[in-house]
Amino acid sequence: MAARPQPGIVGGHGGCRAAGCVSGEALVATIVVVGIGPGDPELLTLKGRTAIEDADYVAAFGTVLEPVSRWIRGAAMPMTYTDQDEVLDRLAAHARSGKQCVVCAWGDLNFSAGELVARVHQRAEVELIPGVSSVQVACARLGLAMEDSLFITLHVRDGHEAGLNDLIESLRSGERHLIVLPRPYDLMPRRIAEVLLDAGVSSDTSVHVMERLSLPGERIAERSLASLASDATEWSDLTILVFPVGP
Repeated sequence: MAARPQPGIVGGHGGCRAAGCVSGEALVATIVVVGIGPGDPELLTLKGRTAIEDADYVAAFGTVLEPVSRWIRGAAMPMTYTDQDEVLDRLAAHARSGKQCVVCAWGDLNFSAGELVARVHQRAEVELIPGVSSVQVACARLGLAMEDSLFITLHVRDGHEAGLNDLIESLRSGERHLIVLPRPYDLMPRRIAEVLLDAGVSSDTSVHVMERLSLPGERIAERSLASLASDATEWSDLTILVFPVGP
């Protein structure tokens, strides 16, 4: 198995890492968290791919494991929202025993993986390997500059009200493109449109619904806020909304 590059560690647990620990020193686990990109395997970074190939164990939600399965040489550890703590506990135990362990997440870790990274960090020191985000793909598809855009995530268990308030105020000001990550499955495009209309946002407001970007079945639909609120389409959990400004 190829040697993994020295990680940039997040955390302050002290002691030595699982790899190269000197006898008699406290063993501190390190887990690598990889952003795998929006789903197209060709958008996985080379560093992320190397970490996955070199890992003894790779944990992720099932849909995340699928795009990277071809590079997993060790044991895959699928997890769900209900058993993720149990799976991460087992993964951390493997890391403490000296195994190379990886957790994979969609997109880029700095956009929507904060809760998962925090769960991993509760159990081990963390090396983060960023990836390509679906936000970047969305901007490329629509020809929008990221520096002229504001990203708002509703993909949190608690505190989404603040994100909705930011979205409402930003739509009223109309100064920047808005890129919104919904929350599966109770705060999806239709429900977001209903909330915005109830808050007095114009029914003619234009929004692009972008689903499965870079994946087979990619779909991009332009709607008015009013039409989206009455749209019965069942969008997948890999959906983002873009509210462009200007013509």
